[in-house]
Amino acid sequence: MSTLAHPTVTAARQAESISASELDRFPYADRPMPPAPRWEGAESELARAGRKTTSSRGRGLHGQLVQQLGQMIVSGDLGADRPLVPEEIGQRFEVSRTVVRESLRVLEAKGLVSARPNVGTRVRPVSDWNLLDPDIIEWRAFGPQRDEQRRELFELRWAIEPLAARLAAGHGREDVQHRLVELTEIMSQAGGQGDLVSYARADAELHGLVLQMAGNRMLEHLSGIVAGALQVSGGSGTTCERPSDSAVSLHTRLVDALGTGDGTAAEAAVRALLTVHPDVEHAVPAPREH
Repeated sequence: MSTLAHPTVTAARQAESISASELDRFPYADRPMPPAPRWEGAESELARAGRKTTSSRGRGLHGQLVQQLGQMIVSGDLGADRPLVPEEIGQRFEVSRTVVRESLRVLEAKGLVSARPNVGTRVRPVSDWNLLDPDIIEWRAFGPQRDEQRRELFELRWAIEPLAARLAAGHGREDVQHRLVELTEIMSQAGGQGDLVSYARADAELHGLVLQMAGNRMLEHLSGIVAGALQVSGGSGTTCERPSDSAVSLHTRLVDALGTGDGTAAEAAVRALLTVHPDVEHAVPAPREH
């Protein structure tokens, strides 16, 4: 998980000269965050092409400030009770007004904040957030809403992945099918070695490819979001955090069905994968009181 690591940010947090700023009451930047996963395996061209995100990672101080402010908003450390004052933010993190302005524009595009004349920049309600934005998914997955984010991801997957598997059966190119087989082999080896990171990353790419193979552009658009969500929601997403022989076997069964064009078997394999999870109360999403 990316957090602000620039020395000026640390210095800004500790500087006595700005201790009176109200932004100093937000401790989110000091919380330990899980490290970002590393992936040593190759990534297919199709998988890269399917990643349609608005991620702000890897863009210097601007990207770091977006990450920090986004985490603070999603965690509730920054709320709608007071406007976000660019001057305070600039002093707090020792960045220029241009960096602050660009960062707030990114957050506005994600639906997290709104800027209005005579009102200023304020945090918007959750109902206005782009909850399919990969950054917001990540921030929620590592924030106080972790359990809610996991449940929502599980229900989203249950709604779209079985259908995508049925549609994708027999429609993949030879190189894509080869990559799917390779991914199951990576998962098997990683599971045997207890390499949860490699297992999760291979799993994420596999499920992303299935969505891309479905021949539905809207599902394809979700492929990068689902694949990215799997990486931040705990191992194999909301399927099975700890690799097991049965999980690898089900993934292999899914890939075999896709290769032979058996849509019914592919759908059944996905449903079986989504059914077994130690942290999900109901195997099938149940109606809830609203």
